Amino acid sequence: MCLKRIPYRLIGVTTAALLAAACGEKHPAMMPHTPEVGVVTLESASVPVTTELTGRTSAFLDAQVRARVDGIVLRREFTEGSLVKAGQRLYKIDPAPYITKLNNAKASFAKAQANLVSTSAQAERYKVLVAANAVSKQDYDNAVAAQGQAAAEVASAKAEIDTAQINLGYTDVTSPVSGQAGISQVTPGAYVQAAQATLMVTVQQLDPMYVDLTQSSLAGLKLRRQIQEGRLSANGPNAAKVTLILEDGRVYPEQGKLQFSDVTVDPSTGSVTVRAIFLNKDRVLLPGMFVRARIEEGVNPNALVVPVQGVSHDQKGTALAMVVDKDNKVAMRPLVTSGTHGQNWVVEGGLNPGDRVIVEGIDKVRPGMEVKVVPAHLPAAPADAASAAASAAGKAAAASGAAGA
Repeated sequence: MCLKRIPYRLIGVTTAALLAAACGEKHPAMMPHTPEVGVVTLESASVPVTTELTGRTSAFLDAQVRARVDGIVLRREFTEGSLVKAGQRLYKIDPAPYITKLNNAKASFAKAQANLVSTSAQAERYKVLVAANAVSKQDYDNAVAAQGQAAAEVASAKAEIDTAQINLGYTDVTSPVSGQAGISQVTPGAYVQAAQATLMVTVQQLDPMYVDLTQSSLAGLKLRRQIQEGRLSANGPNAAKVTLILEDGRVYPEQGKLQFSDVTVDPSTGSVTVRAIFLNKDRVLLPGMFVRARIEEGVNPNALVVPVQGVSHDQKGTALAMVVDKDNKVAMRPLVTSGTHGQNWVVEGGLNPGDRVIVEGIDKVRPGMEVKVVPAHLPAAPADAASAAASAAGKAAAASGAAGA
């Protein structure tokens, strides 16, 4: 039997491989790899506590102009939708009947004054005569009583003049406030009545504007309890900031102030009314608009914030975070969150200051794995990014100017 010759080089490689396998040497590619993760170390921070409420806008002043005397409307003296000033005449009601009543009251006053002069003179004469026993005491008493009655008639006639003048003034229907006039409810020739308080027009002051919001009594109770426990520090009702979100989702440019919170709970809805006030120079806000408002109710000085990249949710909606313990091993923690602040979750339970939360490389690790920890490189917040871009632009401009010089 003839055997083929085997090259000595192949025999040497094969022998070396067998010896390495026999000695238990492992190939470098088979060595276990320790994943690298980016972490953030949690620290306490001051975070504003905000709540979002819904509500509707209402005019700062809402004056319904109604008829105060009966009569025919002669003319309208304003343009619907225009701005009117307080005291400006809006309508003219036929004044003829009231001019007649005023003249009649003046005549009655003159008659009463003449009667007072006559009775006063007679009372003075009887005063002298009764002293000389020329007239009886009864006659003198009757004269004094007639004088008093005449004086009362003068006062009554004067009051009738005042009433007639007031009613005549009501024929000039004026605006009680400065604001924007609405749709006229009557036209020239219409008959208006004081007894029915005929509505003629509505004048509204739209700058500033009220926003009436509804808050559940439970949310208000929780807020007050957190303040009492010292977990929140309230800014005060006059300093609380309110941000308004319009119906189209845009943020209203003016920032509002919280005016007051009602002290009575609506038994049908279990809510209280919170009122805020906003400037409205451009008339963007109109009465009756549906809006949402974010109210800064206080500040949590010891809040823990976790970047949104480091928080996930399970099928039940529970917030979860991966942390690295002191042995550089991964552990999963369930969290209790109270909302977001910027690009971070605000965590109320499940984490402590000093914990290292994984925000980069989460998909490469599992609980119990050993990892290599490096500081995370998080994207800059929008404001920080804008500042960095502005700074870079400034440096570039300066460099260009120096080169040109």
